[in-house]
Amino acid sequence: MENRETDVLIIGAGPTGLVLALWLTRLGVTVRIVDKTAEPGSTSRALVLHARTLELYSHVGLAGVIVERGRKMIAVNLWVAGQRAAHAILGEMGAGLSPFPYALIFPQDEHERLLIDRLADAGVYVERETELLGFEETADRVRARLKRRDGAEETCAAAYVAGCDGAHSTVREAVRVGFPGGVYTHLFYVADVEASGETMNGELHVALDRTDFLAVFPLKGERRARLIGTVRQEAEHGHDTLSWNDVSTRVIEWIRVDVERVNWFSTYRVHHRVAARFRRGRAFLLGDAAHIHSPVGGQGMNTGIGDAVNLAWKLAAVLHGRMDASLLDSYEPERMAFARRLVATTDRAFTGVTSSGRVARLLRLHVVPRLVPTLFSLQAVRRYMFRTVSQTSITYRGSRLSEGQAGTVQGGDRLPWVTLDTNDVDTDNFAPLTSLDWQAHVYGDAAPDIQAVCVERNLPLHVFPWRPEMSRAGLRRNAVYLVRPDGYVALAHASGTAAAIVSYLDTRKLTLAR
Repeated sequence: MENRETDVLIIGAGPTGLVLALWLTRLGVTVRIVDKTAEPGSTSRALVLHARTLELYSHVGLAGVIVERGRKMIAVNLWVAGQRAAHAILGEMGAGLSPFPYALIFPQDEHERLLIDRLADAGVYVERETELLGFEETADRVRARLKRRDGAEETCAAAYVAGCDGAHSTVREAVRVGFPGGVYTHLFYVADVEASGETMNGELHVALDRTDFLAVFPLKGERRARLIGTVRQEAEHGHDTLSWNDVSTRVIEWIRVDVERVNWFSTYRVHHRVAARFRRGRAFLLGDAAHIHSPVGGQGMNTGIGDAVNLAWKLAAVLHGRMDASLLDSYEPERMAFARRLVATTDRAFTGVTSSGRVARLLRLHVVPRLVPTLFSLQAVRRYMFRTVSQTSITYRGSRLSEGQAGTVQGGDRLPWVTLDTNDVDTDNFAPLTSLDWQAHVYGDAAPDIQAVCVERNLPLHVFPWRPEMSRAGLRRNAVYLVRPDGYVALAHASGTAAAIVSYLDTRKLTLAR
């Protein structure tokens, strides 16, 4: 039995585990990432990347290539009972709110391959057909038993273990954390198809009927789409052997999708669950191992990636001795609060879309089609929807790491995005976030004592010339904003004094690398 050591052992090589590995590697932490599958997935349900995820990816130079390979969601069509009930141009709903003011269609299987390639560039490779058998925790380590593809067992010692291993998480079971929730009654399918017809126009189409549901997502390239819909109820009992011939074709026919080829097809049931704990000792749960919910809004994969980025910088800070281990206590409350809200809201929406109850049918078939065109025509509604769905409105205001307020920005808020015009070169205040480190921002003028304490504490200071747009974004002139490595405001101090920075750093025992 071979013994190996690493800082963080990551179980599961889906997007959540891969992002965690990539961020930790960039932060100088050694990782092992193992997965019991023989190869990356070639099919996937997750399709949409939202603005906040793209913002996080821009910190590590990934956003550009993803946008290039993906497809912007430009418009949505709502079909009801065979008729197009609404057509809404989404355009760039979040213009002025994010450098990525749209949702992007980029399938999970392609997404995973890109992350795997970037990890390989950094010298980290997914160890395939390697399974976690169990682990024991000691005072300062985790000793995990792994079974390799050749059947041999080995022991891996790690400071921490991260369970990114999905809904049937071995890590979650090992630490005996409950996974309360339930499962919806409908059986759904996902199919990758080549097709033609009126709806193959590069736009999103959603069709609602008395009992059926269908969504048509356009993919990059001509005549490619991903269909997500309901299986005929009489066929649900044998879902393990179902094929394309078992899907409900009535809706497909009346929205005029002519399917010419099915590249792959699979079925699944939708769950809604949140783990009772996201951490136990030196073990953490992320992504589907911690929370699963309906596909409404395309939130699942994005939420797992958010988990990974939130945990990565905290693990790195503790492992490098820059912050006390108590920092890790902030992961669970920050991410669990959002996961619970998300499951509750998507549950209500999904029930409304799929329920066969009389009230739900009335809303779905008569009320929603009349309201949607009007609502989407209102800019205030469009911006509210963007903030909600894009995950740019996630805050950690209740966290022990969050303090103060300056302007409308409070500690725990995502740093507002503003553009700059410096020497005729357009840039923004997110550019410094590529350091993946703590930093101070001042919009206007920084007092001399602020500059002095930042030099003394080795805290990068970024001073941005004041522009009226900054006030509209909620920032206060000459205030100081201490920004976390994940782009969230830790401290917002209206007076912009050095004493506020010193107090924050000392209270939380934060030291910065020299």
